[in-house]
Amino acid sequence: MKTNLLIAIGNLIRNPAVELISSGAGNNRANNMGDALELYIKDLFCNSMGESSMARKNEIYSEYFSYCGNKNNPPDIIIKRGDAIEVKKIENLRSQIALNSSYPKDKFYYGSPMITVGCRDCEGEAWQEKDMVYVIGVTEGNRLKALWFVYGDCYAANKETYERIKNKISDGLEGLEGVEFSETRELGRINAVDPLGITYLRIRGMWGIENPINVFGYIAPIDPNAGFSFNAIMLKEKYYSFPENDRKNIEGLAGGAFSIRDVKIKSPNNTAKLLEAKLLSFRG
Repeated sequence: MKTNLLIAIGNLIRNPAVELISSGAGNNRANNMGDALELYIKDLFCNSMGESSMARKNEIYSEYFSYCGNKNNPPDIIIKRGDAIEVKKIENLRSQIALNSSYPKDKFYYGSPMITVGCRDCEGEAWQEKDMVYVIGVTEGNRLKALWFVYGDCYAANKETYERIKNKISDGLEGLEGVEFSETRELGRINAVDPLGITYLRIRGMWGIENPINVFGYIAPIDPNAGFSFNAIMLKEKYYSFPENDRKNIEGLAGGAFSIRDVKIKSPNNTAKLLEAKLLSFRG
């Protein structure tokens, strides 16, 4: 079974249900609603919105996805032989996006130190990189106010931009004299800080990125008083890489509340350069 972002958008247009169903597992409401958003996104890609049985949903997911991750290691989802997906929930239209220890990604790379062995081996063969989709959901209670699908190469700079900063910090820490370091995937870990050698210090990076509502406001302004809306941004070459039948199907839905436009966006690596892109928008 195959799916992609155009198929997911088509499923959303045909059935614009925007209520999130929380599993209720645990006492942290924010985490529960974050899980509910991820479940909603999985259902969009698998067209399983109407399935009430979680056991059956899991069977459907296994047909479309090669990997479903955890809270600590990106990504949240990998489509079989397709894109990597990272889902983020916020509760305010202008909130920034917390990425925690993982810097923004233009692509999802096999060699990233943050991913698990299970993720690397999820497709039974080596892969070098995958296109990355950031999915940002703005919630009000258990309802979606807005949804954004943004490809990483429209949103994040190349990995060298972030690794340069990370490596500079790590190298500076390692230059300290009289302290003991150990291998870590974080910025650094200093052992035996005190005379007894029983105290250690973990140095973690806490990355964040500006909300796409703010980043792309010059091509997709949002009305805070309107109902549900979604926007999807991808480079033109990505759009035309999708199967022709999927493009025809989504183009057949254009008109009225849903539109597909050619736009020019600022390059994440050079703001003087404009990139040819596609903007798919829906206003409920």
